[in-house]
Amino acid sequence: MTFTYDGELVCRQAQCDLHTTTNILATPLAATCATPFTPAVFDAAGNLVTPATARCCASALTLAQFKSMEGKMDARDARATTVDEFLGGTADFRTDLYATGGTLLSHKESIRLFDKMGAKFTPELKAVTDGFGALGLEQKSHARKMIQEYIDADINPRRVFAQSFNIDDVEQWIAEFPRYGRRAVYLDGRPVADLASDPPDLFEFQDLKASGVNIIAPPMPVLLTSNVDDEIVPSVYAERARQAGLRIISWTTERSGRIVEDVLEGGGTFYYQTTLDALNNDGDILRTIDVLARKVGIIGLFSDWPATTTFYANCMLDGNND
Repeated sequence: MTFTYDGELVCRQAQCDLHTTTNILATPLAATCATPFTPAVFDAAGNLVTPATARCCASALTLAQFKSMEGKMDARDARATTVDEFLGGTADFRTDLYATGGTLLSHKESIRLFDKMGAKFTPELKAVTDGFGALGLEQKSHARKMIQEYIDADINPRRVFAQSFNIDDVEQWIAEFPRYGRRAVYLDGRPVADLASDPPDLFEFQDLKASGVNIIAPPMPVLLTSNVDDEIVPSVYAERARQAGLRIISWTTERSGRIVEDVLEGGGTFYYQTTLDALNNDGDILRTIDVLARKVGIIGLFSDWPATTTFYANCMLDGNND
């Protein structure tokens, strides 16, 4: 969740991602981009010297301008020499089959849509990276506005899992909106290597719980490791968080490519890095989910390809989880 120049909240992965998630560069609104499209530069042998770049932010547009664009698959071609090429670049494990000009939504519109569908809400408030727009609002104002829009829409707090990597946002929701704050989610974005080699001690998790935080959400590799028999097992981090009484959500399965390619090529994909030795084939995605669900005890898992998590939940879970 980020904001427009006139202070409206809009659904976006980041404040400045419009050049990879919309058609802005192919519209007159390209003139608002902080960094205009710059084509890739190659040497005489055809080697890439400088990748193609652009940077376009929602905070530079009014809501009306934002709504005039079309959404697309989040992708770019670093070797592009034209705007059309730059707007391509979809990874081979993704698809543009449904990328036919998506409608961009304000936060208020998303609330109405998800409510109509009977869904729960998992809004994530993003950090500000490019100013606060014309109104000069601060982070606290945007954090407050996000929850207020659920209140104005009369959404039951039990359906809302407000999230942020900024602990100050979470603590603000707990203090100002306690009914919504009970389900606020602290996204733990500290480096995986640090959390794996030197996990927080039990007292840190207990202090977090005592502050009113009930749900913590680190990425999958923070919660998992492999033992001497190359079995996927819960990490020390996961065990301590549970011991402190914290509930756990994780992210993001199937964000990267096929597991088997990472194994064969000796890769270290971010979302599987601490269990790579225990993975042998694509079916191990389901094994990873199973350990997270049954042994770590997560209450939710974000996925970039919901078919897999839905298949697992329908076949293996009893329906009592959130």
